[in-house]
Amino acid sequence: MKTEEFDKAFDDSSDITPYLDLDKARRIKQQHKRVNVDFPVWMIDSLDKKATRLGGIAPVGYKNMAR
Repeated sequence: MKTEEFDKAFDDSSDITPYLDLDKARRIKQQHKRVNVDFPVWMIDSLDKKATRLGGIAPVGYKNMAR
């Protein structure tokens, strides 16, 4: 498929997935890196309260609230 045909198919909202190599697809700047972070006690207490208020488990909440 030529570039012009691909662009037209995309612009026309046609299904272009057969023309994509999804095995090599990646999200730019979406790689994960594990880090350790030290929080002050007051912040942990605040996160615990927020997690309880939201009905979640505190350690899981830390990860989600840090985003």
